[in-house]
Amino acid sequence: MLAIRGLSKTFTGQMALDHVDFDLRPGEVHALVGQNGSGKSTLIKVLAGYHQPDRGASALVAGAPLDLGNSTAAADAGLRFVHQDLGLAPTLSALDNLALGRGYHRGKLGTISWRREARAGRQTLAELGFDFNPKTPIYRLTASQRTGVAIARALEDWSDKVRVLVLDEPTASLPAAEVRRLFEVIRRVRDRGVAIVYVSHRFAEVFEIADRITVLRDGERVATMAAAELTERSLTELTIGRELDALAPVHPHEPQTDEGTVFSVRGLRGEVLESLDLDIGAGEIVGIAGVTGSGREEVTELVCGGRSREGEVRLEGRVIPAERPDVCFRSGMAFVPADRLSKAALPSMRIRENLTICNLDPAYGPLGLSKSRERAEVRAWLDKLDVVPRRSEAQLLELSGGNQQKVMMARAMRLNPKLLVLDEPTQGVDVGAKASIHRIVRDAVEAGAAALVASTESEELLALCDRIVVLVDGKPCATYRYGDLSADELTQVTMGSGDLEERTKPSG
Repeated sequence: MLAIRGLSKTFTGQMALDHVDFDLRPGEVHALVGQNGSGKSTLIKVLAGYHQPDRGASALVAGAPLDLGNSTAAADAGLRFVHQDLGLAPTLSALDNLALGRGYHRGKLGTISWRREARAGRQTLAELGFDFNPKTPIYRLTASQRTGVAIARALEDWSDKVRVLVLDEPTASLPAAEVRRLFEVIRRVRDRGVAIVYVSHRFAEVFEIADRITVLRDGERVATMAAAELTERSLTELTIGRELDALAPVHPHEPQTDEGTVFSVRGLRGEVLESLDLDIGAGEIVGIAGVTGSGREEVTELVCGGRSREGEVRLEGRVIPAERPDVCFRSGMAFVPADRLSKAALPSMRIRENLTICNLDPAYGPLGLSKSRERAEVRAWLDKLDVVPRRSEAQLLELSGGNQQKVMMARAMRLNPKLLVLDEPTQGVDVGAKASIHRIVRDAVEAGAAALVASTESEELLALCDRIVVLVDGKPCATYRYGDLSADELTQVTMGSGDLEERTKPSG
């Protein structure tokens, strides 16, 4: 269905892809994996026509030549894309964003039929397991709901001409229940003979959905194999290029709760969250688990002033007023949101500027602001988190999504916060970088900070947190300590299953 040969792409002296060959068969799901900066997103953006390839590359779609680097040619050839940054218009409604793909439904007089639009939009989103008002602006939706709109838009204009669907990290912000719904949709599309490219850092998902796997490393293709021929361990070693022993999981230490409570909330309420009481001690990491709609996606923004709330929030005994992110910041909170591009990053600015903008004090010398001091600190952080490329003066948008996330993490960590608030901290980050980020979070709490982590990944919460609060239907239903239950069991609890009551006992 798709054959790419000799694909290379160079950015200002940096080779992102080096003579990559890639092929895709009708009716298969072909996973494309690799660390951040390995070239996955670059390959997809060349295929979509966003980037121009270097000379010498060629491609065929169903035997017909494809003009690589031409977006119109890609669309005419039957290629559809859901990119990692989703490509949605944030101030428009979900309905409007769906119509950007296939056009508006019109009545006999040529005017837009909003009734048909609403009906079609609800049906398309419902097929993916989403139930929200499609007239809602994109910026008011949760991360997983925005992902649903982007996928729905790609799937809504299917015709006999559509041949290839490319999904770049489609499940990065989806909890397990919604991932399963998405996989059902992918399998239905695959069964119609459509070829699917599936990009993900979640290897368990890759093995569940993929027929074949191609591994990229440092811009080169290092392997293409049937999924059945690989294990998670062997795939990880192919991806990172070394033995897995160096990535041993980080286990939580004993929290330093004897140093007192750093952070507390009483009666915290939002649109979905009904009431949450929580204390976090110094040196402790507390996780928030729950499916979309449970209230999990609200907690971090409620705490950090990003949403209107009720209830009391205290940091080191000081009451933090609602909807005052500036007061939260000055009081010692550092926040990394799930949607980094719209809520954290300055995409058109330099990596250096994004990393240091919250506090320039360390860069000042006797003669004022010292760019050399600033660059030295930035280089140290880029090395510490293995950001690729390590060019402090490059634009943030030149980085892959995972490397952008590392810069956001570095920005928060360098503030030495009293409370570190993380929403999906390793979303779109490869296995090696995930281990590095977890270690750095541990370093922060071992120095006396507290941390609050909301995540859709059960494995992440279990590996990182000392305690996990599970939200169901806007209410906390249980709290588990490290070692109380497995990832599968935690997933079941978040879905409201009562099967675990006899096997696991809530810790509080």
